[in-house]
Order: sequence, then structure tokens, then C-alpha cells
Amino acid sequence: MRSAKDFFAPLAVGAPAPVREVPARPSRMIHFFDPSNPKMAAKVPDLVGTVDVLLGNLEDAVKADNKEAARQGLVDIARSTDFGEHTQLWTRINALDSPWVLDDLLTLVTEIGDRLDVIMVPKVQGPEDIHYIDRILAQLEAKAGVRRPILVHAILETARGMANVEEICGASPRMQGISLGPADLAADRRMKTTRVGGGHPGYLVRQDPPTGVDDPINAERTVFQQDLWHYTIARMVDACAMHGIFPYYGPFGDIKDVVACEDQFRNAFLLGCVGTWTLHPVQIEIAKRVFSPSAADVAHARRVKAAMGDGTGAVMLDGKMEDDASLKQCLVILELAERLAANDPELAELYAEVQE
Repeated sequence: MRSAKDFFAPLAVGAPAPVREVPARPSRMIHFFDPSNPKMAAKVPDLVGTVDVLLGNLEDAVKADNKEAARQGLVDIARSTDFGEHTQLWTRINALDSPWVLDDLLTLVTEIGDRLDVIMVPKVQGPEDIHYIDRILAQLEAKAGVRRPILVHAILETARGMANVEEICGASPRMQGISLGPADLAADRRMKTTRVGGGHPGYLVRQDPPTGVDDPINAERTVFQQDLWHYTIARMVDACAMHGIFPYYGPFGDIKDVVACEDQFRNAFLLGCVGTWTLHPVQIEIAKRVFSPSAADVAHARRVKAAMGDGTGAVMLDGKMEDDASLKQCLVILELAERLAANDPELAELYAEVQE
């Protein structure tokens, strides 16, 4: 086991010093694109400034024959595009057991390491996977003269990864966050769903049989569809909060069902996630809306903060008790609103309108 004294020491001579706190940059939507697809690549410059994160995907959605083209396409895009101050460039590399991952790391870090903010690692099984990536990144950063460490984001896609989620979160100072990968996780768990995220009509609770009818069991009874991912997201959020990194919902596969997509995103937001993946432009605006505090929430949080004074005791506001715990909840909303407004003029104007 590595000594705590050495945790923030570079893992290679000449590598940049590890970060001691993950930068809290807005990342409400991680928008995926295929760098091997010329049409998608051509749209990247127009997306800069409209999304928080642009992610060049090299993994599952890219066919084996296109792996090299996708890798080189990402290099070309990174070199030719000005991402500005408000849009981050991430990539999802191939899985650690694939024949492409070493070439992904060698090429990307040495050629565009100074442009990459985060490397997303799929199918992370345990802390040993993060240790492996950590050491290689340090060696390549030193070789390429990269001055700031590239951060690492893990995808929770296996039962073993889920069982080890706390250890994964704390495996390296590079850890930026974790995303839920519901499709691969469902397969690995042998869950009986073929959906990519979202609920399932078979996962439900049913109202008790009514009384005073001839056939209560077969009488009309209200059904409530349940969230398959509630436990997983909640545990992931706890693990991330414990280690000071950020949790994310992953993909919602039914592009046309924007209503259910918004519901799933909001569930994740309310549980503590800071953002989500967007697979299609229609999901970008949904993610932006859901993962930004509403004007009403910001106004209420400001009222509670003003009413609480020094933060001790309790007050009655609109017939509800507010105390120090209420204030802490409100400060979470206000901190997020302030951070987002600093990068988003529309939100800054919206929140200014509800300023007390």
C-alpha cells in the first residue's frame, strides 16, 4: 500500500504534480461524438460554447475497422479547434483489455495531451485499473512535457466495479468522477432488461386490492413504475461525495422519448449527479435545463440564507421550518447556481432576475 505522504507525488520523473482538488467546472452535459464520422466531426466547432463537455468516443460505438481513423480524427479535431474557456475536451478510450487501448494512450497523450482535460475509462473493475492508467499517464505526460495532469473518469459498467466503487473513487488524485453505464452493467448483472437506461414497465409496485368488490385481486388497481437504477446511482453518489469527485448519469438510449429522458436526468440530478451523457443534440437542452437549478429554487435558497442570519437556530418561512440543515441544502443550490452563471450568460440573467 502506498504511503499517504506519497499520494500526491508524481508517479514518473518529470510528470506534473497531481491535483489536490478536482476543478469544479460545469459539466452538465458530456456530449459524445464519433471522430471517425466526417459529418459529426464537422459539427464540433459549432458545438463549442453550447455544451460543457465534448467527448471524442473511441470505444464501443466505433467499429473495429474505424478505430485508427477515430483516434487520428480526434487528434486532428483537437489540434484544429479552439475550445475556448467554457467547453472541455474529453475522450473515452477503448477498454483496458482491448488491443487498441495502448495506442489510444500513446497517441493522445503525446500528441494532444495539452488539450485533453479528462480521459474516460470504460468497464473499470477495481482500483487496480486506475493505478494502471495513473502510472502510464504519468510516464507519457513526462515524455510529452504535459504541464497539467490529465484527469481520469471511470464508467461503472460491471458488478465488480459496483462492488469496488468506493475504492475506485479513491484510487488516484486523478479521479475526476464516475458515470453510470446502465446497459453493460445490466448485462453483467444479468438484469432482464434490454433498455439503455430509464425505467421498465415490469419493475413496479401495485396498489393493494380494493375492499368491498366481488373480485378484489383482479379489480382495477393503480400501478407505479419503479426506477431500476435508484440504488446504483445513490451508492455511486455517496462514493463520489466521500472522495470529493463528481457523479454522472450515463446514456439514455431512447432518443425520441424526450419526456422519459428528462425524468431520468432529473432523478439523477435530485440524487446528487452533476451531469449526464448526451447522445443526440435533442438531449443537450434537456441536460442543460435539468442540471441547472431552477430560478424558483435559487430564489428560495436566497430567502432561506437571508432568513437564517448566522446559520444557527430555526426560522419559519412560508409555514415551513428552516434550520441549519436547510441552510446547508440551500448553499449547495446557490454554489452550483453561481458556478454555472459564471459561464452561462442566460443563467446569469435568469438568476439575477430572482435576486432578492
